[in-house]
Amino acid sequence: MFEYHGWITVRENAVDDDDEVRLRHVVDELRLRIAQMASPYLLDLRWMNGEPFIHLGGHSNHRSSPDVVGLFEHVAKVASGSYGLLHIRDDEDPSHENEVRVLRLARGTVTQHTEALLSPCIPTLEDPFTG
Repeated sequence: MFEYHGWITVRENAVDDDDEVRLRHVVDELRLRIAQMASPYLLDLRWMNGEPFIHLGGHSNHRSSPDVVGLFEHVAKVASGSYGLLHIRDDEDPSHENEVRVLRLARGTVTQHTEALLSPCIPTLEDPFTG
């Protein structure tokens, strides 16, 4: 099972004076990339109050498309002022199958962390399998 929930505030750089023309170009490129991902789940880029945001969420049997981690890494490269979080639960990841992981996007870098509020998944979220 692969479950994810996240958001990104898209900013061209970390200074609060984005060049509007360049930012719109970045957003147009991101919109095209998102359209090509063809996700059956939540994957949305929209402007709110003059700023672009990406929202995403999904739940599939296996980690496959869309490549949401790749999207976070791409945004880090093309819009280094962007920031956001992506919570992932992947029970097929042998080193983290009992954890919710958080990817943090900040200042052009994506880092991974264990979500302490939701981990370990058993017993925090679910009872142990007694089969």
